[in-house]
Amino acid sequence: MLSRQDKVVLGISHVLLILASLACAIPFLVMVSASITGESHLILNGYSLFPRAISFDAYKYLWMQGENITRSYGITVIVTAIGTSVSIIITCLLAYPLSMNQLPGRKVIMFLVVFAMLFNGGLVPTYIMYTQYFHLKNTIAALIVPGLLMRVFNVLLVRSYFISSVPAELIEAGRVDGCGEYGIFLRIVIPVSTPIIATIGLLTGLAYWNDWYNGLIFLTNERLYSLQVLLNAILSNVQYLAQNEVGARLTMALPATAVRMAIAAIAVIPVLVIYPFFQKYFVRSITMGAVKG
Repeated sequence: MLSRQDKVVLGISHVLLILASLACAIPFLVMVSASITGESHLILNGYSLFPRAISFDAYKYLWMQGENITRSYGITVIVTAIGTSVSIIITCLLAYPLSMNQLPGRKVIMFLVVFAMLFNGGLVPTYIMYTQYFHLKNTIAALIVPGLLMRVFNVLLVRSYFISSVPAELIEAGRVDGCGEYGIFLRIVIPVSTPIIATIGLLTGLAYWNDWYNGLIFLTNERLYSLQVLLNAILSNVQYLAQNEVGARLTMALPATAVRMAIAAIAVIPVLVIYPFFQKYFVRSITMGAVKG
């Protein structure tokens, strides 16, 4: 039986959660509403929660880019799948030995990991390194490799999880049974660490899915554009037409504002579909972290 004070706290918590949910949902609804609203209505009346002058001109404009969008979707899926998988493997292989106190040079390696998280060489040295030494320009690898080397924070998260949530008794029992380090890692540590692996996997996947920066820097071949790079190019073309005097008459019918919202809606759909399947792992990770804390 809840006391009066507990009921008050629970009620306030529910109200705050509802307000937070609305704060997240309303911008998304406004985005979808604007994407199916006529351009002239948006210019005259601005955004609204519900569309008043329904028009699908923005999606028709994107439909004209159908072949390019389909190819870019495929490239994005491949890049996200490969990049996320390899990134998880690298992260776990680095985090596991760093969680062992008996690792020789552990403090030096940890210093290098933290230093790499805080500092980098800058844009120009990075570009020269990837294009002239690694020869990644205009390759699919240009969308994958830079992301593998810059997710150092995930290493610290997984390392902390290994230390706090993987019982040392299990590891010792594995050693007594004759398991080597690889056997312990694959048969004991990884199965126990499913929540944190799923969590960083989703975060890394989202980073790859939403990445447009690497494509903007390293790609000039339009056939290698990922979804975000292509949508950014489409948006740039819309802005160019809107500012170009030669295309002034075209911009009267071109749904520039609605296209921006349609682009955002197309990009977010896969995330909305995938996230519910990973939500339970987020809850388990947060719960375990709270208990251990």
